[in-house]
Amino acid sequence: MTNSRMNPKVDEFLSKAKKWKEEFEKLRNIVLDCELTEDFKWMHPCYTFEKKNIVLIHGFKEYCALLFHKGALLKDTHGILIQQTENVQAARQIRFTNVQEIVEMETILKAYIYEAIEVEKAGLEVNFKKNTEFNIPEEFQNKFDEIPALKTAFEALTPGRQRAYILYFSEPKQSKTRVSRIEKWMQQILDGKGLND
Repeated sequence: MTNSRMNPKVDEFLSKAKKWKEEFEKLRNIVLDCELTEDFKWMHPCYTFEKKNIVLIHGFKEYCALLFHKGALLKDTHGILIQQTENVQAARQIRFTNVQEIVEMETILKAYIYEAIEVEKAGLEVNFKKNTEFNIPEEFQNKFDEIPALKTAFEALTPGRQRAYILYFSEPKQSKTRVSRIEKWMQQILDGKGLND
């Protein structure tokens, strides 16, 4: 591992890490051994090959993880890749709860990283579900029928913004909660903005 490939922003991230510090450092060493470029994106260490995202290191309350951006395309010969939620289409994680697990899996992790690099070299892409494959909640459809301008504004949004709204409006189990979410965000949709704009 050469210091020239280490990013000072990652050094700073590691110096501030209160939890998973030892695990993050071990994962960093493993990833850098695979000749990837260290970057800092989405407030986490991110590793790229020819400017394409390969893997990200991040931590949660119960575990830390190595997240493969196109993990859905990996063979997963060891059955260790985890889909974070059912709505995550491309990324997959390998989760850890202690540094010993990482040490024991180093060879396997490197094999997965090299496979992820090959996926990028081959130019493979994840086939994302089209928004038409997501069910629009009945309450949202009713608002479209009531207010045609809302439907027009929604259809003018980018596919990613549409998907974010559909998933957000579909989450609540109770109809009245879905309705209140839709009403709260209608103006944002009419203004041509996404959930996170």
